[in-house]
Amino acid sequence: MKLYTKQDLVVSSFSSALIVLLAALGFWLYSVKPPVNPQDQTGDTAGTAAAVQKEDLIDFKTSPASQFLADTFSQYTIDEQQNISVYEKLNEAVVNINTQVMTYSWFSQPYPTEGSAGSGSIIDTRGYVVTNRHVIDGAFKIYVSLSDGTQYEGTLVGSDDQTDIAVVKFTPPAGMQLKTISFADSTNLKVGQKVIAIGNPFGFDRTMTTGIISSLGRPIQIDTNAIVKDMIQTDTAINPGNSGGPLLDSQGRMIGINTMIYSTSGSSAGVGFAVPVNTAKRIVSDLIQYGFVNRGSIDAVFVELNSTLANYAGLPISQGLLVSEISKNGNADKAGIKAGSEAVRYNRLSSVFYIGGDVITEVNGSKINSLLDLNSLLENSKPNEKVQVTVQRGRQSITLPVTLSQKGK
Repeated sequence: MKLYTKQDLVVSSFSSALIVLLAALGFWLYSVKPPVNPQDQTGDTAGTAAAVQKEDLIDFKTSPASQFLADTFSQYTIDEQQNISVYEKLNEAVVNINTQVMTYSWFSQPYPTEGSAGSGSIIDTRGYVVTNRHVIDGAFKIYVSLSDGTQYEGTLVGSDDQTDIAVVKFTPPAGMQLKTISFADSTNLKVGQKVIAIGNPFGFDRTMTTGIISSLGRPIQIDTNAIVKDMIQTDTAINPGNSGGPLLDSQGRMIGINTMIYSTSGSSAGVGFAVPVNTAKRIVSDLIQYGFVNRGSIDAVFVELNSTLANYAGLPISQGLLVSEISKNGNADKAGIKAGSEAVRYNRLSSVFYIGGDVITEVNGSKINSLLDLNSLLENSKPNEKVQVTVQRGRQSITLPVTLSQKGK
């Protein structure tokens, strides 16, 4: 038996590795560069040589060996490649929105101060940006910052309290090609589907986070008298500053507008909500066309009924909307709805309202217990649509047809 020293083993291993490497290199060179046709070695044609070089290049890109190496030594998974592609394609279409609001000194002198901050998506090359209403609420000035660091003053096109959506416009310089985000269809979304958010959490521009759709069709109250029925719930990290930014599918299409989080700490707890893009489409279209959402309305002033007010007014029911006032010749007036006549107030500081009129209890067969219920039911309505309004008049229940008017701003 022959014994080998440590040095012999190292030399032997190195030699073996070198032989394998040379063999692989030979195979690669053979597959990259096929043998040259003898006819190409003769003649006085520079074009033939160029053609051979071109063929070499094509063979290099499509050769089995190069494909094998690319597949073997790929740096990213398919999921990572997808994320990278979406970010590189769309991050420049996400903007940072900052506002200034007007405040007053101790001497009642007005002065501008820093307001809220959020995100937005460029949806049109003319400079239209969709964001949340609460991002620009009360703004004295609106500033839109692009990915290249440039900042432009924006103007408010319109906003909607019912869905917390707003449209802002800035004017890009001549020749600037803005990247935009296209709308998807949120009808066929699935729980478990991968989603991507890009925004400006805590001022960190164009931050990307990923997650899944956790639930669909969540009815979420976004304001005192506003509820969105079909909110998208996601575990994607959404923090202050993400508001108004896009929620994207794996193809980079907008499926929602990130609006709010549920958190006890103020930071992401894995429960975020986005307005579905199909709702946004209708709202954005109206805002750009009219400056407001053109939905139907009942021309009356309502007071939410409670047991105390019902007992005081001698009403047989304790839930519904008390009709305090109606507009003369408005749709409620024309339908025969009765307003109150006796002026009352809860206390010295409250506003005067009127009792003695009808109480709306149902619209199109759906129970109405609050302004939230009424606004939610009329959310998708249009002017001139007819609805069936059920009112309690004394101890009698009456259903009256009402043609909706334009709610306007």
